[in-house]
Amino acid sequence: MRVGGSLKAITLGCSIALLAGCETSAPPPPMIRPAAFVPLGLNAPYLYGDVVGGKKSRAAKMRSAKIRPLGPGAAPAYMAGLTTELRRQTAGIGLDVLQVGNAIVVRIPAELTFDAGSSAVKPQFDATLHEIARTVKTRSQTFVDVFAHTDTTGTPQVNQALSDKRAAAVATYLASHGVPKARIASKGLGETAPLYNPETSEEQKAANRRVEIRLVPYTG
Repeated sequence: MRVGGSLKAITLGCSIALLAGCETSAPPPPMIRPAAFVPLGLNAPYLYGDVVGGKKSRAAKMRSAKIRPLGPGAAPAYMAGLTTELRRQTAGIGLDVLQVGNAIVVRIPAELTFDAGSSAVKPQFDATLHEIARTVKTRSQTFVDVFAHTDTTGTPQVNQALSDKRAAAVATYLASHGVPKARIASKGLGETAPLYNPETSEEQKAANRRVEIRLVPYTG
């Protein structure tokens, strides 16, 4: 009986130790999105406009890269599957996968994007983009538009240049992780498309500083 009791005690002790080990290696909690981050800005004209650079020009690049367009009527199911996959792949990271018209917009908050005044991809953002790229590269029948935004700190000219660099940095990252360049275009919007206008708090400024990746079905 004493031997059995000792074995039980040892087994229990090992189980507790294993659980403690799991707890110490758990990933950090996700970033908290700013209040009302999801519903804001979904009616912005740029999200419903033509793809960056124009669909005709972009489609020509897709054809040159031998990427076949979606067949008639196939786009809704294709995009629904992509939405589900992106949400599963990025669960817990702290970003939003939104449906806007027939497109998908992946909206990434400031905490995961760039340091203030910088266009260098942060380590946290690197991991997020890697997960997005894994899915986007397998769904080749979509145009990929990258938009970058700033808050109103600084001059409009400086903010425009900074957002251009940030959008280009994200586009370059996606291309370097397997997404064909023929699918990608980028555009900085500076401070012209804020979620909050005017900005009345640091939280609202943080919400305005964001990156969005828009996926539009390629139908020829």
